[in-house]
Amino acid sequence: MTLSVTIITYNEEKNIVAALESVKWADEIIVVDSNSTDNTIKLANRFTDKVIINSWPGYAAQKQFASEQATSDWILSIDADEQVTIELAKEIQKVIYDQNNTYDGFYLSRQNYYLNKAIYHSGWSPDYQLRLYRRGKGFWQGQFVHESVKVNGNVGKLKAKLSHYSIQSLAAHHNRLNSYTSLAANDLVSRGKKVSSLDLLLRPVIAAFRSYFWRLGFLDGFAGIIIAYFAAYYVFLKYAKAWEQQIK
Repeated sequence: MTLSVTIITYNEEKNIVAALESVKWADEIIVVDSNSTDNTIKLANRFTDKVIINSWPGYAAQKQFASEQATSDWILSIDADEQVTIELAKEIQKVIYDQNNTYDGFYLSRQNYYLNKAIYHSGWSPDYQLRLYRRGKGFWQGQFVHESVKVNGNVGKLKAKLSHYSIQSLAAHHNRLNSYTSLAANDLVSRGKKVSSLDLLLRPVIAAFRSYFWRLGFLDGFAGIIIAYFAAYYVFLKYAKAWEQQIK
């Protein structure tokens, strides 16, 4: 059995080397880039000759495109800010080489890091993502945000962790939040959601409470406070941007 790793990128020069270094053991590495303006493409070319430029069609569509370029029996999809640990690499190799394996896909457990601090609460853990699947069995879906792969067949879980260095600075968190809330607002509007004043007043407060208290964010220390505030801000911006579209 063989394994293809797929990664989609855009201006990921700070992350891409570590991500690719963690999967250099794979049979095939495919990087699909949406016209980066930094050194992402140059750095990726050090690890693979399969760096493909494809204009941005959306998260799910880009990951599906990357999947369709793979030629191996199995596909592992990771993001540029993720790294496969040694333990996870061994577990992946074990299951794909197992002749008695009846699963067509596997959930991976992500260990999320915030400002390089491991987060164990705040709604960020446990964080299972379906990322490993047989070629031809998994298909990416999602119109605006929260893309996911749907596997036609049996799905299991792996134990080892996939490291996810999602937020490395507060500025990066703010920039990502601004981008994602625009997509989330588009999703609300496309589904016919009408924003009320209560959405803007109450939903952010509920989001902060859920993150900090219900999901035990206070156990994550100072990072848990920041995450809770950003959770509230995310919800507020999402509904405010949807309301803005409605009045236009």
